[in-house]
Amino acid sequence: MTTRQILNVFEQYQKARTAFVQAVADLSTRPQNIETLQNAGVMSLLRPLLLDIVPSVQQTAALALGRLANYSDDLAEAVVKGDILPQLVYSLAEQNRFYKKAAAFVLRAVAKHSPPLAQAVVDSGALDALAICLEEFDPGVKEGAAWALGYIARHNAELAQSVVDSGAVPLLVLCIQEPELSLKRIAASALSDISKHSPELAQTVVDAGAIAHLALLTLNPDAKLKRQVFSALSQISKHSVELAEMVVEAEIFPNILTCLKDSDEYVKKNCATLIREIAKHTPELAQLIVNAGGVAAVIDYVGDSSGNVRLPGIMMLGYVAAHSENLAMAVIVSKGVVQLAIALQEEQEDHIQAAAAWALGQAGRHTPEHAKAVAQANVLPTLLQCYLRAGSSEDLQTKAKKALKNILQKCVHLPALEPLLHDAPPNILKHVVAQFSKVLPHDPKARRLFVTSGGLKKVQEIKAEPGSALMEYINVINGCYPEEIVRYYSPGYSERLLERIDNHMPIMTQ
Repeated sequence: MTTRQILNVFEQYQKARTAFVQAVADLSTRPQNIETLQNAGVMSLLRPLLLDIVPSVQQTAALALGRLANYSDDLAEAVVKGDILPQLVYSLAEQNRFYKKAAAFVLRAVAKHSPPLAQAVVDSGALDALAICLEEFDPGVKEGAAWALGYIARHNAELAQSVVDSGAVPLLVLCIQEPELSLKRIAASALSDISKHSPELAQTVVDAGAIAHLALLTLNPDAKLKRQVFSALSQISKHSVELAEMVVEAEIFPNILTCLKDSDEYVKKNCATLIREIAKHTPELAQLIVNAGGVAAVIDYVGDSSGNVRLPGIMMLGYVAAHSENLAMAVIVSKGVVQLAIALQEEQEDHIQAAAAWALGQAGRHTPEHAKAVAQANVLPTLLQCYLRAGSSEDLQTKAKKALKNILQKCVHLPALEPLLHDAPPNILKHVVAQFSKVLPHDPKARRLFVTSGGLKKVQEIKAEPGSALMEYINVINGCYPEEIVRYYSPGYSERLLERIDNHMPIMTQ
């Protein structure tokens, strides 16, 4: 046998290996093929090919493994059990950039499914190797490494701390300064995933100088990048007053308010979330947002959006209104209550209605003037409906009830209260009657109107326990009128009159 024939055998074997890994990589892009590949023992066949002497075979084998692991946690588990991770980690340090990208993809695909699988990636020693990849010249390698680190960090604080301990955070901050858009996006996303778990982790990101660079990127025209940037700034701001102040000091206002009108839904939502996370902390931060025109911009945003995109705007208005009378009045004057009332009526999902109910309660709870502004938007019947509706979630019922009580206890605008006399259950009715008992003794015009509108008649029909607070309020109201008027509107009075007619003996004149 000649040398040529012998080498031919090797060439055929190499071609077969190449054809095999390419075919598996292609097949694993379609979900319907995955089970068949798994049953055919694809994992154990791909594993030795990761150490193949031909680089293209190694890379394609890693790519196929990544696609399989990406598909389900069972296959990711198989990668872990097959002792494939240590091989990948070793290759991350040794191989060329194409292989590094493929290896980082496998690590990411395994880590994304669950905390135990992400922990398995950490235990294999991948973090140090991935952190080193962030220093590579090739942007694709950096991108793959940043993505994998973000997927590990997103699960819980312990895994995020492991990523921090690997020294990756300063390198991720360098990555958001690179010219490649996709690298900026993924690095910003990873910083967001690290920051979200605790004030300490967010502080680590801040200490690496992230805020200034993220703040600059809020003006970038790329929507996908802005999504991640606003998300990262939100995750930093949410933890404490100090962190929120540091974000504000990066001079993001009023520039970011234009992003509330962005064409991308997620940019708008994440921008509104950032404003909410800053506004919730202190009256001073909320006032700063008001002064920048933030409340008016968020009210427009609530009017222009719907569903979950609307939610952070609704909550932001609630937080601002909760801080103080003046801030609540700023929300009212800017027509915020009108938009919140529309959201309460329009939205179908209970958790969004609950947020709107809570926000309205915060706006109306300060003074009679605040309560009147909220009541005039006709929200009291809608809140009552949300509270009484059989299908309402427990959270919606609680929030609607609390909002009703908050507004009712301050409301002296009687025309808005009167419909509730007819529809409210006893636990709400008590607060409605209490307000009438406060106003009627001092307002003759209101007393007359209360009779002609049928309010006094309705009060006489209420069955109150003797000695209860409700009974006391009714007695105060009755004390505002002559006894014969009260008797006239009491239930059964007309029957008693008719009875007296029946029993009356006519006086016969001679």
